[in-house]
Amino acid sequence: MSNNNANKKVAVAMSGGVDSAVAAAMMVEQGYEVIGLTMQLYDTGASKNSSSKTCCAGQDIYDAKRVSDKLGIPHYTLDYEKNFLDDVMKDFANTYAEGKTPIPCIRCNQRMKFRDLLNTSMELGAEMLVTGHYAEIRNNNGEVSLHRARDMSKDQSYFLFATPKNILSKLKFPLGSVTKDMTREYAKKFNLPVSDKPESQDICFVQSQSKKGYREIVQKLRPDIMKSGHILDINGNIIGSHSGIDGFTIGQRRGLGVISGDGTPLYVVKIDSKNNAVYVGKEKDLSIKSFDVSEFIWIGDELLKNEEVIHADVQLSSEYEIQKANITILKNDQAKITLEEPNYRVAPGQACVIYLKDRILGGGWISGNLSM
Repeated sequence: MSNNNANKKVAVAMSGGVDSAVAAAMMVEQGYEVIGLTMQLYDTGASKNSSSKTCCAGQDIYDAKRVSDKLGIPHYTLDYEKNFLDDVMKDFANTYAEGKTPIPCIRCNQRMKFRDLLNTSMELGAEMLVTGHYAEIRNNNGEVSLHRARDMSKDQSYFLFATPKNILSKLKFPLGSVTKDMTREYAKKFNLPVSDKPESQDICFVQSQSKKGYREIVQKLRPDIMKSGHILDINGNIIGSHSGIDGFTIGQRRGLGVISGDGTPLYVVKIDSKNNAVYVGKEKDLSIKSFDVSEFIWIGDELLKNEEVIHADVQLSSEYEIQKANITILKNDQAKITLEEPNYRVAPGQACVIYLKDRILGGGWISGNLSM
């Protein structure tokens, strides 16, 4: 074991899963003084068993403590339930109420892990916050940059675009250069008690046994959304009704409750929250080539100017699929994206992340002005 890091303290965000457990084990192996921190984000209402697919609640907190004990490191559970409710869950519900499709994992990284948890880590004397994310942070003569993970099937860089450069310098992602299989092998090598624990689900606070799924959360936080409205075709003709716009996302095909006159599949092409209306059309009606993004953040090397145009790759959903685009920088943290080829799944509320090869240059939230 190396002693070079013996006087360096790091905090590890421990969700109770195998990835964060291995990240902690790696730091111990490298000789760091390690403390484990687990955020209690919500109350599951019941103790979860070992096959739980949640994180940061119930059984997961217990598992994080077991791993810490196995590694011989101190472990602390932090009550962040109110912060999580205010900054992530309410944002999730409000985004659906606006007719958009949210990504709570990005908000959690932005507002919980790399703000609240990072601040606590620094207060405890840690030099860095370590997480089990599959992404790479590189430091070239003091210039930090964020890159895709070696294991593209697990790459999580898309969910990290909103992390400013000054925050990146305080983070460490030790799993960025390994594969998921290697992570499992490492966990078994060190006999970690979560080595065979299943993956956490995408939306941690939505319980798998809930019949309504995410809608249960949305309707609890935004009961005003539970009102019926019209389903219309692209010409504005009423062809059906719905029980709440929170049940629809752009590009959705199944469960619409309406059919086309000629039997061709229909898709959700627009959600009008102001008028509580859902518009459907054929797949060709989903075609989009330009749109605006808000809360634009840039973490590239060069400072940008208003009206500057960048040519790069963009990724428009968590599914790895990139395409060429021109990005025009606008005022007030806004940008305009013009795709070289149309995309049929551009959904307001999703993130548009900008890449140069495997490096993230920045990104923002798809916000409006969608057009061909």
